[in-house]
Amino acid sequence: MSDMSHSNEDAPPANTMQQKRNIQIIEWEDLDKKKFYSFGMFITLSIRVTVYPATLIRTRLQVQRGKSLYAGTFDAFVKILRVDGVRGLYRGFMVNSFTLISGQAYITTYELVRKYVSKYSDDNTVKSVVAGGLASMVAQSITVPIDVVSQQLMMQGQGAHLSRFHPNACMEAGKPKTVFGQTRTIVAQIFAADGFPGFYRGALASLLTYIPNSAVWWPFYHFYAEQLSNLAPSGCPHLVLQAMAGPLAAATASTVTNPMDVIRARVQVEGRNSITETFRQLIKEEGFWGMTKGLSARIISSTPTAIVMVVGYESLKKLSLRPELVDSRHW
Repeated sequence: MSDMSHSNEDAPPANTMQQKRNIQIIEWEDLDKKKFYSFGMFITLSIRVTVYPATLIRTRLQVQRGKSLYAGTFDAFVKILRVDGVRGLYRGFMVNSFTLISGQAYITTYELVRKYVSKYSDDNTVKSVVAGGLASMVAQSITVPIDVVSQQLMMQGQGAHLSRFHPNACMEAGKPKTVFGQTRTIVAQIFAADGFPGFYRGALASLLTYIPNSAVWWPFYHFYAEQLSNLAPSGCPHLVLQAMAGPLAAATASTVTNPMDVIRARVQVEGRNSITETFRQLIKEEGFWGMTKGLSARIISSTPTAIVMVVGYESLKKLSLRPELVDSRHW
């Protein structure tokens, strides 16, 4: 669906939904790939810098027992800032930034699968669900080892007692810390304790979290954008509507998948092997409210993330349009 078509009474029913769409979707074949990847790396890094503190807070809230350390999202933010300063909000960021690779793999897979599915179905919801789910599967194969290490680093400082690994205990007294010094220690400790499989601990829980999250996010994003376009004045820029649709889709997806995200965080940080046992213990200790842990932080982080991501991604696609298509579009 590379362009918005005018209504055609003679068109077959299968194409009706596509023709009635108000917001144009730029498809893979419309893009200048060189521009797309060049701009994409910069935009993705900017997004990660913006939302990383909320990701760190969410992880600590999900792993803590009850409210043993933080009373909530704002309390965690204030305490981390007071004890560790701004650097404390970016623990593990350098390692986590390697997920830029998985980000590019994700979006490439998403766009290519959309293009492939469009051969068999014109339904945008079908294309979004299938492409979003498969893109997440590909990205998670790269992301899980990075997450396992970066989450252990996130727990250092105030949350160190909640982590299995303690890199500072292995640092020589009086020896200055080196770049990636803690990271190397964490990697060595994970490998010594669990071997290579330790870097994929929680992989199943990650897949059960992020595949549904992605499969829910994309169709709801397009759905909300289309509904908003029906309510908005005719002259309202599409990018504004998309920026509003992104957080709504993110809140929907976060609410649906948060229970598994809590389990994923505990499996990876605490070194558990069983998803079902982790679930049972969580319910036993904290009841079903335990499944909502970190949800407010997740929604709070997902709101600016979704706005920045949507504006960045849609702008990226417009900037990457093939030259011959630029003048044919109306935004």
